[in-house]
Amino acid sequence: MDGRLEAGVDEAGRGPLVGSVFAAAVILPPDYDLAGLADSKKLSEKKRDALAEEIRRQAVGWCVASADVAEIAELNILHAAMLAMRRAVEGLAVPPQKVWIDGNRVPEGLAVEAEAVVKGDDKIAAISAASILAKTARDAEMYALAERYPQYGFEKHKGYGTATHLAALKQYGALPEHRAGFAPVRELLAQGRLFE
Repeated sequence: MDGRLEAGVDEAGRGPLVGSVFAAAVILPPDYDLAGLADSKKLSEKKRDALAEEIRRQAVGWCVASADVAEIAELNILHAAMLAMRRAVEGLAVPPQKVWIDGNRVPEGLAVEAEAVVKGDDKIAAISAASILAKTARDAEMYALAERYPQYGFEKHKGYGTATHLAALKQYGALPEHRAGFAPVRELLAQGRLFE
């Protein structure tokens, strides 16, 4: 980081069987004060929520974007995640001069210099900040789904293919929000097992 406006970008929700995939882009000021900033997966939910609020308050710019289940079905999960990342970068009110992307791939079509960094959420603060905003936005979608469909337990497993989630899928069928291309969902859909 050399004084230019640089954004960190990360995504959340590639693995779950349900819901959108989220991404965030964050530009931090040089004098940010975010104690405990780390990869979102290493933080408690309470700590993530508190940090997300601080990140939004302190950031020079931030944007959370997503790709929905229809886009995941059309593009596949990897390309949908890349689309969400591109949307997050393009949604920044302050355009960055460079973006750092967590992982080993850069989304296509970015109109700004970009570099992928493996395990970037451990190495670059702005990527850690982006991982927290993406994860908290994804969790919020899961809590909203849990209110609509309490029998699935989304507030507990956050849409991942846990034994509880798979049992609920078998019992109640697939929701429109489930990812049709993911094997456990695809199998139920092939049997015509839809939520009623």
